[in-house]
Amino acid sequence: GARPATADGTAAIATRADGGYVLDNGLLRVEIDARGLVVSAYDLVADRETVAPGRPANLPQIHADFPNMWDAWDVDEFYRNTVTDLVDADEVTAGEGEGAGGGVSVRVVRTFGDSRLTQVLTLAPGAKRLDIDTEVDWHETEKFLKLAFPLDIHAERYASETQFGHFYRATHTNTSWEAAKFEACNHRFVHIEEPGWGVALVNDSTYGHDVTRTVRAEDSGTTTTVRVSLLRAPRFPDPETDQGVHRFRHALVPGAAIGDAVREGYRVNLPERTVTGGGEVAPLVTVDDDAVVVTAVKLADDGSGDVVVRFHEAHGGRAKATLTTGFTAGSVAVTDLLERPLDGVRAPELAGDAVSLTLRPFELVTLRFTRR
Repeated sequence: GARPATADGTAAIATRADGGYVLDNGLLRVEIDARGLVVSAYDLVADRETVAPGRPANLPQIHADFPNMWDAWDVDEFYRNTVTDLVDADEVTAGEGEGAGGGVSVRVVRTFGDSRLTQVLTLAPGAKRLDIDTEVDWHETEKFLKLAFPLDIHAERYASETQFGHFYRATHTNTSWEAAKFEACNHRFVHIEEPGWGVALVNDSTYGHDVTRTVRAEDSGTTTTVRVSLLRAPRFPDPETDQGVHRFRHALVPGAAIGDAVREGYRVNLPERTVTGGGEVAPLVTVDDDAVVVTAVKLADDGSGDVVVRFHEAHGGRAKATLTTGFTAGSVAVTDLLERPLDGVRAPELAGDAVSLTLRPFELVTLRFTRR
């Protein structure tokens, strides 16, 4: 679908007294110090700080990376024994309209080794998220680049998105099984939550990450650190692996529930496009429950002209939803992934151009509509 673009709210930028900048849009107040590091991401709605005290977020870190075997495929836990925080910045400048979604932004440039890292941190009007666009001109050897976000959250587990849902991993290393998960994967988001308040870190391209937790000596609080994996530089079998320019998009979403993580994960991967048009375009299908995510709308492969709609429950709970088509539907059938009707499965009742559905947690459904 398409509709006129509107901007909700405003965003402002100010200079910090000790250097750096403050971005504020009435929902979030983000402080970026003179090193280009995020020292505060304050949820103004919940009156809650996101970043752990004394620990900067959006912190690039680089490790020596010498796995015992399979240079290009393995990551061995002992890589953590040596780490360099890339805190020095060549440039920290303010701007407006840069980065994802417009708004106010700060541009940070760092050089290290033979490489260069450029970031644009953007706070858009009406958005409860900090967008982070990263470009790395990478020319290292046997190094591992991470981006760290220490969060002021106490959580025993965190959620990682997978295809058509998410699952949980522990944040602790109480067992050898949990300790072995020193590097894990996700799709669009990682979500960490205390009862009533959480944080999502969403991405558009790279899925490796690690999550650790520590107890702070100064106040006995818990810091849960999420680090996203950006780049490695193995020498075997290809000594030129990953050399060159890479671009990444992330967003830090304070105050996020699972539903917010799902939405923002899709937004960063499938951002809205602004084009010139003559009027609104009605969507092909709509669903009235945010827990139900439509992942495919297509013509049937057999050339019949039927329309196939695939969707799933994404929050991990039960959902009741009404799906409405933007075309005149003649009939509807439940099919498998190859668009073949499922025997013994009763089709939902078609009321005009709408069907009502009840979905189990993470249930995946494919409907096939004929058109009149």
